[in-house]
Amino acid sequence: MLAVTAHDHAPSGPVAVLANPTAARGRHRGLLPALLDRLGTAGHPVELLSAATPDEAEAVCHAAVAAGAGALVAVGGDGTVHRALQAVAGTAVPFGPVPAGTGNDFAVDTGFPADPLAAAGVIADALRDGRSRPVDLARMTGPGGAERWYGAVLAAGFDAIVNERANRMRRPRGPRRYDLAILMELARLRPRRYILRLDGVPQQVDAVLVAVGNCASYGGGMRICPDADPTDGLLDVVVGGRFDRRTLMRVKPRIYRGTHVEHPLVRSYRARTVEVAAEGITTYADGERALDLPVRITAVPAALRLLR
Repeated sequence: MLAVTAHDHAPSGPVAVLANPTAARGRHRGLLPALLDRLGTAGHPVELLSAATPDEAEAVCHAAVAAGAGALVAVGGDGTVHRALQAVAGTAVPFGPVPAGTGNDFAVDTGFPADPLAAAGVIADALRDGRSRPVDLARMTGPGGAERWYGAVLAAGFDAIVNERANRMRRPRGPRRYDLAILMELARLRPRRYILRLDGVPQQVDAVLVAVGNCASYGGGMRICPDADPTDGLLDVVVGGRFDRRTLMRVKPRIYRGTHVEHPLVRSYRARTVEVAAEGITTYADGERALDLPVRITAVPAALRLLR
């Protein structure tokens, strides 16, 4: 099992910054110069990475780390963080998320301020002091050996199906597309047969929701795995069973408080390794399209060094 311990030394290379100007529909676009200035107060060179697509963003992060970046900072939401994590997971390169997206679950759940400038200040202080602390990540592996890392939550149920539907739709634009996708998938809602293997112990469940959390939240503050702790070396698995449409919509608002786990159709588990199999589902990790089921997810303790 990989373990990365905390370090107290200043980074030797430049601070590479991945920024998504379209995050939160561009709400924080004008804030970027101030964020870069704030990061620059740590006394290290700051280099803004250039990327036009999510795949390019991931590639330039890998290139920056390979070229000797002393730290990587992601300015955006969970999708931007997810792309950056692929480059720094399991390395000694420290990472800082600046929450500037629609969903900022990983940054908030790991203790960063929700205000982007305040978060940049926390990161700059840690850079100046040469301070970082380890947190866990989840590593997912598909049947062909494909790997992805994620920091927050893997969705493998109704929520993932809705995302997949919304991504296939050309109209309407904006949040209405997601709302329409929810209505369309609600009309087709049915429990699916899942095979779960938790630390090697198999079980079959009929469910409409399956989430595997390293952190508690996804979707901009929905506490789907409310007891998840990204420092305990474990994954939290929340399974919502045979919900009908009416019951699911009645329980859904409770996810923001994390009280949905008290519903009799919800089961919670904790494991170091989780295998999930079902027919016809593409998973979403940190809100980003990830791997088709089946997947194996492993908690990797101290896989990331956070600039806090």
